[in-house]
Amino acid sequence: MYYSDSGQFKELCGYEIDGFWYPRVTKIVEIKAKPALYRFYANMPSFDAGEKMKKQSASEGTMVHEAVEKIMLGENPEIPEAIRPSIQAFVEFTDKNKIQVDKDFVEKRLVNFEERYAGTLDAVALIGGKLGILDIKTSQAIYRDYNLQTSAYIAAMKEQVKGLETRWILRIDQVKKCKKCGATLRSKGGNDKIRYEKNGRTKAEKCEHDWGPLTGLIEIQEFPYWHEDFHAFLGAKRLWEWENEYWLKKIGYN
Repeated sequence: MYYSDSGQFKELCGYEIDGFWYPRVTKIVEIKAKPALYRFYANMPSFDAGEKMKKQSASEGTMVHEAVEKIMLGENPEIPEAIRPSIQAFVEFTDKNKIQVDKDFVEKRLVNFEERYAGTLDAVALIGGKLGILDIKTSQAIYRDYNLQTSAYIAAMKEQVKGLETRWILRIDQVKKCKKCGATLRSKGGNDKIRYEKNGRTKAEKCEHDWGPLTGLIEIQEFPYWHEDFHAFLGAKRLWEWENEYWLKKIGYN
């Protein structure tokens, strides 16, 4: 990525904390190749069309994150109609599973002083008797790449939060389901994507779909073994430092 000056680089790539600058976890993990993202761009009519859709999708994801954050803090935010099914599904899921969130660690800024990086985690939660990092995603799937990010969070927080033992990715989405064939329609970033039930593609492709109402969807996966992921994250950090050596020297990062 091109940066106009060192000030822009510092602002976009890290956090200034107590007079020291730390690279941001989410920027570091961007150094890893993302095959799913490449396939997304390959299926777009142009790069600009892909960028436009990506930005709109990010904006929609931000709306979900902001609403979820306020709910976890005990607030009662006004929910935009565009994301209401997602948020309703989140509330019902957390109530049903008795998920407890520590308000002091919602959107918590963290720092790993030893390995020199910073980030912002979504929450620390108690789920099924286990205390762990809870990371909220609005993507179309749970990708393995997320393990790099969450391993960095748990490594930074393990001394600060006693009893921290695991991490979860919680994916929030919303879809319409065909009443005839069971296929699902996902609209994100202005793009409609149809997914078919297992072994039902042939039937679904011939179906004149009758889509039902927009319904929220929640998926959660636990990833308790984080140490190997953290080693991989540190490798990604070193590569990111190598890639950005010019700017890091400009800002006095040693």
